[in-house]
Amino acid sequence: MGRTTREVAAGLQFGEGPRWRDGRLWFSDFYDHAVKSVSPAGDLRTEFTIDDQPSGLGWQPDGSMLIVSMTRRQLLRRTPDGRISVHADLGHIATFHCNDMVVDAQGGAYVGNFGFDLDAAMAKGGVAAGMVKAKLAYVSPDGRARVVADDLAFPNGTVITPDGRTLILGESFGRVLTAFDVAPDGGLSNRRVWAELGARVPDGICLDDEGAVWVANPSAPECVRVAEGGKVLEVIETGQPCYACMLGGEAGRTLFMLTAAGLGGGAAGRTGKVIAAEVDAGRAGWP
Repeated sequence: MGRTTREVAAGLQFGEGPRWRDGRLWFSDFYDHAVKSVSPAGDLRTEFTIDDQPSGLGWQPDGSMLIVSMTRRQLLRRTPDGRISVHADLGHIATFHCNDMVVDAQGGAYVGNFGFDLDAAMAKGGVAAGMVKAKLAYVSPDGRARVVADDLAFPNGTVITPDGRTLILGESFGRVLTAFDVAPDGGLSNRRVWAELGARVPDGICLDDEGAVWVANPSAPECVRVAEGGKVLEVIETGQPCYACMLGGEAGRTLFMLTAAGLGGGAAGRTGKVIAAEVDAGRAGWP
């Protein structure tokens, strides 16, 4: 029998980049140009807005928040007093919209990007007709950006293991989780397949304390727990396509899943939801 899920929040445009912090789930509602948060009890609030679509989120050790500005291809920094500035410009690395991100223990950020105009490719006959492989950027804590990996098929959700030594990211159009060794300066090496996902498409991901990865699958209404090597350990049905996930809650064992009817958005299409299920293994690593 499957896990019981509950609705935490509804009426969102399109939720992405969920992160657990200070007793709340923070996330981007990108068609609203807003960063929002919700308590496990459903207390939803808008924390702030920006003049672009936000995506990946994370925090530096001093409490400053990093926010991916998608179409401007920038990484923003919001200080604890609420001031927002450009932390890094990624236009020389990202070949289309920036998307998800993970911030490491030192405050450095790994930022992915589409690589190509996804909507235009779909209009012309599909991803294969227009896909361009993307580069992964590393932004050091002081805002310097460089390429640390390339030839990635739509790098998306990303996690770092608790020891800080391994980074795992989802290549959405490669249908694979890819792992790298992490150097002290943020560099990546020893690229390898962590898990083949078959027909499943990895979007947002999160890591648990048993070393498994939860994968949001936007090609189906499900969130899937996968072991290294690709064995599927559990599937949670989500009702709508699932685009992102995050472990949180008081014990770190509440799996929050962000769903929507589709990528469209618009005032008439507020189908986005946050749903949750209690699971057995707790949150681990970053984010």
